[in-house]
Amino acid sequence: MTGPKLEQRIEPEEELALPNVLTTRLDLALNWFRKSSVWYLLFATACCGIELMQTGGPRTDLDRFGAVFRSSPRQSDLLIVAGTITYKMADRVRLIYNQMPQPKYVIAMGSCANCGGLFTPSYSVVNGVDKIIPVDFYLPGCPPRPEALNEALIKVQEKIQGEPWFKKIKVAR
Repeated sequence: MTGPKLEQRIEPEEELALPNVLTTRLDLALNWFRKSSVWYLLFATACCGIELMQTGGPRTDLDRFGAVFRSSPRQSDLLIVAGTITYKMADRVRLIYNQMPQPKYVIAMGSCANCGGLFTPSYSVVNGVDKIIPVDFYLPGCPPRPEALNEALIKVQEKIQGEPWFKKIKVAR
């Protein structure tokens, strides 16, 4: 004599679980791709430019964060303004910023780019690059260390990761 047949119950979680399948939100996936491939453009003047070049060196390599230098503003996500900006250069900085595709980010590196630095009393120096273009992150110091620029790049990547840009596209339709 045999007992009653036991029905094999399938739990809802097991029904949907497939091997080798990853589920996520589209925002998270696309932002992960964007933050892992930040292309930056340099606008370096004065002593901050030397520290900026050191950041691309082997000790504080920006490539390990997925950041790659580009020489064209039309291919860059991030503009790093390092050093003193004069009124003569201000139009060029604005032109470079306007040529960058959306979304774009700006780091003002050093005291001169942030507020004019020790050249503030001069008639020809802009008192901060934020008077010309919008700035996302201010990197203090005279000149800031390469490790500080690495930290600023990580902050930019965190901002990129948290952006709900896919919702912005839906609203634009």
